[in-house]
Amino acid sequence: MRASRLVQLLLLLQTRGRSTAPELARELEVSVRTVYRDIEALSAAGVPVYTEQGRGGGVQLVDGYRTRLTGLTTEEADAVLLAGSPAAAADLGLGTVLATAQLKVLAALPPELRGRATRIAERVHIDAPGWFHRPDQTPTLATVADALWHDRRLDIRYQRKDRAVQRRLDPLGLVLKAGIWYLVAREGSAVRSYRAGRITSAEQTGESFTRPQHFDLAEHWSESAEDFARSMLRVRARCRIAATHLRLLRLMNEPAALAEAMDSAAAPDSEGWVELTLPSESYEVLASAILPLGQYCEVLDPPELRAQLAETAFAMADRYRESRDPAPAATPQPAHPG
Repeated sequence: MRASRLVQLLLLLQTRGRSTAPELARELEVSVRTVYRDIEALSAAGVPVYTEQGRGGGVQLVDGYRTRLTGLTTEEADAVLLAGSPAAAADLGLGTVLATAQLKVLAALPPELRGRATRIAERVHIDAPGWFHRPDQTPTLATVADALWHDRRLDIRYQRKDRAVQRRLDPLGLVLKAGIWYLVAREGSAVRSYRAGRITSAEQTGESFTRPQHFDLAEHWSESAEDFARSMLRVRARCRIAATHLRLLRLMNEPAALAEAMDSAAAPDSEGWVELTLPSESYEVLASAILPLGQYCEVLDPPELRAQLAETAFAMADRYRESRDPAPAATPQPAHPG
């Protein structure tokens, strides 16, 4: 256990440079005293590590020192060839780079880990997009990615549903969501998301830009995705649902809609029914979500949704009633006189 921690401490100092003992203690989840004992152990083993006291001091390695340790455990070696998506790397123009990097890592591994990592790659394949989904064609993605790596401004032509528009953007990040690429970029002072498959042309302007200092791509994407999901919930219906069938709502609604519905749910009444408000993007979508609940859901409001569901229910009843009615008996014909 301690040997693993010493390797982790050494790699932290190598990658981060000068760090304080409390910072290292938090990262390693040990006490400050333990950090100092580990530093002494590294020094005794010949690692040129030293500490400086006072303001601005800390623990660091002698300038230029690099360990040749990879620090890889068996499980970490397994993860080497599972950590990325080859298809995503190829989309970004990094397919060859990824393959070369994997070969270098494999070459650096001891034989027993190299064989295991190779077996993992042969036996596990990651297919990110969902079923019945065809990924977008993204012919401009490599150009967009190159601008992103080098903080270069982009001129793009973007195809909206009704028309094409021109935009000058500062690319801040790329997000792969369910097999679809999105460009997160700044236009003026606003940060927006653009579906990469709708970027029909992209050209670097030659101008550089400065990234926002505190911009966090993962945090921005999470917040904007939640805002988008909430903005789509334009209509609401007040309903009564049998408490025994509330779990079916999880199969029919987006997480944001489900969260709002459950927040509005009252306690079950004496008959075991729960009153709540169901949000959705339209009454048509809401009707499709409610119909599978059958007789276990009643829409109380609005009247137009009640009428729509009643019309659908009557039409379904007529359809199935026709299939159950026996065929009319043939009318007996009078016998011909002999």
